[in-house]
Amino acid sequence: MDSKEHWEKVYTTKAPDAVSWYRTHLETSLALIELAVETRSSSIIDVGGGESTLVDDLLLRGYQNITVLDISQSAIELTKRRLGSAADQVRWLVADITKIELEPGAYDLWHDRAVFHFLADRVPRIAYVRQVARSVKRGGHVIVSTFGPEGPAKCSGLDVMRYDADSLHREFGARFRPIESSKEVHHTPFGTAQQFLYCYCRID
Repeated sequence: MDSKEHWEKVYTTKAPDAVSWYRTHLETSLALIELAVETRSSSIIDVGGGESTLVDDLLLRGYQNITVLDISQSAIELTKRRLGSAADQVRWLVADITKIELEPGAYDLWHDRAVFHFLADRVPRIAYVRQVARSVKRGGHVIVSTFGPEGPAKCSGLDVMRYDADSLHREFGARFRPIESSKEVHHTPFGTAQQFLYCYCRID
């Protein structure tokens, strides 16, 4: 089963709040986005946005230039239905982030909660980093959240990578200037705890 088939199966067989990464609101992500971008017209891409409520909260805060990308068409369609007419204010992309060619310099801010750590092989990780470097404007902002050092070794039946701030930064390289990082304990809908790492950097 390839990645797209895997995630289509996940999103067509489980309710949005029945997956381990579900969170009612992504408070840490929202706080970092508010810190990073200067205007509500800044272009933001949420990679792996799927069924996340981040897009809802960004719209409520008045952000006007939002792109949501996910590999699962089913996840995108569910979120569009949830948003109703507000979905027309968002650009939707169904694609594998390691394979799509995003427009160069298109984004002021890149956000990813829980995609990068699924890239267990080095080749797709390199492709992902090249994608970020190409599509985020110079001086732009990158927020990536992965499992931390004490996070799970598997998720959704797949092997995952775990990072601390230094090891995650090494994956991205010197062009990505670290601004801040933090760890967060995420409580899953099943009553378990997962350690997440948040890293925020700028592209020089």
